[in-house]
Amino acid sequence: MPHFRTGVDRRRFLSAFAGTAAMTALSGRSVLADDPPPVTNPRATDGDERFEPNWDERLTISVGQKSGDLIGQTDKVIQAALDYVARLGGGTVKVLPGTYTFRNAVWMPSKVRLLGSGTDSIITRLPSTRTELTLDSDWYDQEVTLKDGHAFQVGDGVVFQATNPHNNGAIVIKRTLVARNGNRFKLNDGLRENLWLSGKPSCASLFPLLTSEHTADVIIENITLDGNRENCENFNGNYGGCIFLQDCNRYTFRGVTARNYNGDGISFQICHDVVVENCHSHDNADLGVHPGSGSQRPIIRGNTLERNSQGIFWCWGVKYGLAENNIINGNTLYGVSIGHNDTDNVMRNNQIRNSGKFGILFRDENRGLDFWANRNVIENNIIENSGDDDGAAIEVTGETKDIRLVGNTITETRAAARRVGIRIGEKVGKVDLADNKISGVATQIVDRRVNPV
Repeated sequence: MPHFRTGVDRRRFLSAFAGTAAMTALSGRSVLADDPPPVTNPRATDGDERFEPNWDERLTISVGQKSGDLIGQTDKVIQAALDYVARLGGGTVKVLPGTYTFRNAVWMPSKVRLLGSGTDSIITRLPSTRTELTLDSDWYDQEVTLKDGHAFQVGDGVVFQATNPHNNGAIVIKRTLVARNGNRFKLNDGLRENLWLSGKPSCASLFPLLTSEHTADVIIENITLDGNRENCENFNGNYGGCIFLQDCNRYTFRGVTARNYNGDGISFQICHDVVVENCHSHDNADLGVHPGSGSQRPIIRGNTLERNSQGIFWCWGVKYGLAENNIINGNTLYGVSIGHNDTDNVMRNNQIRNSGKFGILFRDENRGLDFWANRNVIENNIIENSGDDDGAAIEVTGETKDIRLVGNTITETRAAARRVGIRIGEKVGKVDLADNKISGVATQIVDRRVNPV
């Protein structure tokens, strides 16, 4: 209850409340109503980012190699177009047919749409190069000195990698080179980590093709990204990929091809409400689609994910996600991998074929009290030809519990060997098994629990 210092204050409050109640009664609405009035005729109102009319035409800038509003074939021209439309509140950048070769990542601003011309719009990159640092740089420095800087240019995207001299942990710093004197380069931002020669620091021209941090409401569609895998070093999917996002919201990828990256195809970390739809992620060294740590409510629908190391890798703490109607084929390790506190996700109506080890793996995440992939649903999937002679279509490990494996069709068209349909580890908790059709394997279900729940 509020504290009223005087009787006059209380009388004024009661009088004002009575007036408000009277007005509410006249309007026919309760002051405690759950729902506000619907917005039936939205207007463009300054500062209102929630409601806006559906305009018939929005700002569009075209980028091409011979024609278009902006002419070029590098990352700079696409970045310039995106920055232009973002400065005016958002719009579309149309990438016309051609091959665009990057020396740095293109950073996506909020409220933009990057629209390609399908397989005719190809974004790729130059071969990567690496060199050592020759002078110490401290955490507050904004410059480095390279041993061999001839292969680097001002404007290049680079990553610095070293061993932390204090705790032997890995240091990974992504920056852009913005100025130089010979082998001495200024960076776009401070290091914030010590790059001491004792940690053997190096600089490599590794970067995602498309990236962003702390942005929202972006659409990328109908474009081809090629990572030039044969000529580039591997770049960990927590930092790079054909597409890499960090701390972003409401991104949609539709009709995107992400291929031949020495790392992940599509990776997003702590990003919420991301939609990956009708995309083709293939022949990447690592993960096809990587819903990364802490990402909430991802939707992965109607994609083809093939010949990566893993098709879908649910990382740490990915929750309330949906993967459906995907074709996941020929991935060298797992079709789908799920583990560390990835809970309350649904995987249904997928075709998971020719996985190198397991079709679906529930990982053993023995890092804390209850870090397993609990309360996930696997239903109505086709899982075919999983692993080697000792492979399994669905492998459930650790202390995973409260999962549902329902209505799946598990088949093996090769020799039965020692292959298993569903294998459940001895410490696994409750598993709901129902209506699964299993054929062609040596053993349909192996349950190692002493007292299955």
